[in-house]
Parts: sequence; structure tokens; C-alpha cells
Amino acid sequence: MNRRAPLVLAVGLTAVLALAGCSSGSSASASNSASAQGGSSERPQLSVSGAYMPEPVSDLAAGFVVITNKGGTPDKLTSVTGDLSDDITIHKTENQKMMEVTSFDIPAGGKLDLERGGSHIMFMDLKHRPRQGEKVRIELHFEKTDPITVELPVKETTYNPAQQ
Repeated sequence: MNRRAPLVLAVGLTAVLALAGCSSGSSASASNSASAQGGSSERPQLSVSGAYMPEPVSDLAAGFVVITNKGGTPDKLTSVTGDLSDDITIHKTENQKMMEVTSFDIPAGGKLDLERGGSHIMFMDLKHRPRQGEKVRIELHFEKTDPITVELPVKETTYNPAQQ
């Protein structure tokens, strides 16, 4: 039995350390969550730039923006609303196929780039077709942050800032 004592002790010690590790991980998550609610540096800090809409040629349109998060907590873009359409959705493009999604992640200290050929805002059944030079007002809705109102300047149909 003496030979088994070190083995039993090692197994027991390993189990205790594993449980302690899980426990401290849970506590860290809870304290991070608590500080995220109280400390401004831990909250998402979102800003929007590079907004535009190519002039639509049908009753569909796309919108593009860059959302930057300078905060210490991630957020999600969950929806977009606006007067141009009652059917505004968010889409990603994979393997040249467009798919509607329920949200986009905006990482802490990172950005979400909605750009031509990739993820974008989709406007269906336009109430009118905006012309180049006009502005389309939208409201971006997030999981944690208050909504942000953005004006999308309408650019020429072929406009692509990546090629400018």
C-alpha cells in the first residue's frame, strides 16, 4: 500500500490543482465582467469612418462603413435601420456567395470593415433611389453600445475606396 500512496497523492493533487485553475478562471471572468460594466476603459468605444453607398441601379443597394473599437471589450453589430428601406440586413460574402447574418463581431482594440466584395449592409425594396451627392441616414445597433447614427454619402456606382 505504501507504493500506491505517492500515486494517489499525485492524482489527488492534480485534481485539486485542476479544480483550483477552473475556479480562478471563473473568478477572473466574473471580475472582468464586473469591471467592464463599471470602468470606461473596459467598455466598447466605437467610432465609424469610411461610410458610403454606391448609387443604386435597382431597388437594391449596399452600404459600407468601418467600425473601430478602441475599448477593452468586444461588441457586436446586431442590426441597421433607416428611412430608405424597411428591409435592411447585414451580409457576409464567402466563396462569392452572399449570406445574411445576425451579427458581426467588433473585437476589442480592433475593427469591423464592411467593404465591397465582403461584409456589407444590404438595403432591399428601396423606397426611392438616392442619387450621387445625396446622403442616406442609417442607425447602427449594437449588443452593448448605444446606437450610432451615420450618414452614407452616395457615390458613383463603381466607387471603391480600395482602388482610390
